[in-house]
Amino acid sequence: MRGLLRGRPLGWAPGGIVTYALPRLREEIAYIAYHFHWQREEILDLTHAERRQWVTEIARINTRVNEGG
Repeated sequence: MRGLLRGRPLGWAPGGIVTYALPRLREEIAYIAYHFHWQREEILDLTHAERRQWVTEIARINTRVNEGG
């Protein structure tokens, strides 16, 4: 039996929306969770655009810190 995500089968896509590549999704989840210590469910509740914004912001902060700024 396949697993469920928020009550729906994994890979379920409403209205024919193409699902996001699982390896990329895992990478984003790990990156955000590592830096912000958010729970997996909280991150999965973000839209794709919101996740990308947080990934971009974390990268910007890391760059600034690593450059001594």
